[in-house]
Amino acid sequence: MDTAEIVLLLVAAAGAGWVDAVVGGGGLLQLPALFVAGVPPVQALATNKFASVFGTASAAVTYAATTKIDKRVAVSTGLTALLFSGLGASAAAAISTDALIPLVMVVLVTVALFVTFRPSLGTHSHPHLRTRARTLAAIGVTGVGIAFYDGIIGPGTGTFLIIAFTAILGMDFVSGSAHSKIVNSCTNLGALAVFAYQGHVLWLLGLAMAVCNIAGAQLGARMAISKGSGFVRIVLLCVVVAMVARLGCGRFWMCPI
Repeated sequence: MDTAEIVLLLVAAAGAGWVDAVVGGGGLLQLPALFVAGVPPVQALATNKFASVFGTASAAVTYAATTKIDKRVAVSTGLTALLFSGLGASAAAAISTDALIPLVMVVLVTVALFVTFRPSLGTHSHPHLRTRARTLAAIGVTGVGIAFYDGIIGPGTGTFLIIAFTAILGMDFVSGSAHSKIVNSCTNLGALAVFAYQGHVLWLLGLAMAVCNIAGAQLGARMAISKGSGFVRIVLLCVVVAMVARLGCGRFWMCPI
């Protein structure tokens, strides 16, 4: 790996950290960069998780310092996500990601339309919606379904988490992003544990990328907190459009995801 490829990876890691901290989806910057640098697919997925877990965790700490966290939701969902993301990573080799891409694209387009035509979504918190039934539904959707998906492939996980927390539990976008970072840290850690056990992580490269990912994540988290839910909403829509374009490129024109 030459100097230019290493610089590309470090810049991509910083950008991915920023995107992940605000709305999620940073893997669509970091993973293609690893592929372009010639890292084999499984090692790229593993190293991406290693770098991302540090950035996402640092963003979670920053959010928690200034944003009220519902510990019941965060802890229950996080522990569930830790397990199911590990199961997803274990099943990754047996499931064709190509078959999942069209479904993910449909979900992303639905998310974009949902956010566009519901401009009030995520602008204010609605704590009265946080009933026991809705909390259990949120744990099922985020801690089981989205976490398992993140272990298998992962693009858009942070975005899906934010939408789930705002739509199901009535959180505003900043609060939803804060809770999503906690859960996403757990999904990354669960998948990373499996990949590390299997010997797929490129530790030195991952550590260098992790430092840049943390720097980007800190900047992104602080911007989201200071600028508020309106900023997060705009970035979310931009990232969703970019993810659909990237996944469409990978699915129909064989570009690296």
